[in-house]
Amino acid sequence: MITDYRATIDPAKLGLGFSAIVFATLGEGSRDNVLSFETALFKVPEIIQAQRLFGDPDYMLHVITEDLATFQRLYDDSLLALPHVSRLSSTLVMKNVIQSRPFPI
Repeated sequence: MITDYRATIDPAKLGLGFSAIVFATLGEGSRDNVLSFETALFKVPEIIQAQRLFGDPDYMLHVITEDLATFQRLYDDSLLALPHVSRLSSTLVMKNVIQSRPFPI
């Protein structure tokens, strides 16, 4: 049942005060394209969570960086270069209301 133990770190104390959610749509959702895309996600350490979704968009990526300028560079240099991406859209996180909540058991 237990899959992980870790410390919870305040990202702001590390200078990581900016977060965004990026939605990615693949051009073609073939098995090879999905595997290639998902493998490439691990090479971008600023992606702290990635979820594959049903429908459109295909993925929701939680990204954390120092500031907007750093996010913009990451978006242009790394996220747009992810394999098989046909469209990215993003929204900025204003505030974390609930984060790392325990399961309701």
